[in-house]
Amino acid sequence: MNNKINIRSGWDRLRYALMFELLLVTIIGISLSFLFGRSVTDTGMMAIILSGIALLVNLTYNYIYDRVDVHFGRIPTERTIVMRVIHAIGFEFILAVISLPILMWWLGLTIWQALLLDLGMMGAIVVYTFLFSLSYDKYFPVLQPD
Repeated sequence: MNNKINIRSGWDRLRYALMFELLLVTIIGISLSFLFGRSVTDTGMMAIILSGIALLVNLTYNYIYDRVDVHFGRIPTERTIVMRVIHAIGFEFILAVISLPILMWWLGLTIWQALLLDLGMMGAIVVYTFLFSLSYDKYFPVLQPD
């Protein structure tokens, strides 16, 4: 029996990320267009900007969080559930702090309206991520050795 387990290649991860973001930006752009009565171009551009910010925050935050783990003698890939929850909450908090002013300015919202919109989008993105990942794994499986 072969104990080797194949994982996704770098190119496959890139395809996943690009498909994920492209579909998400499209969904958010169209949804916000209907919700706020704005053009899809307008809300789509905002979605692209927020997506780019999320990508940069993700890269920076994860690098710093990994460095903090290493500083305290922890292996980043072996985080406890509590550390993973803290990681996720920290990421979403930073992303919300950055995205709220953009949502307020772009859509003309109050802080509370922007916060409710941001919370709603976060919840929807969790569901989207689950469904997208499930579909991606089904349509682009990683072949395993016999």
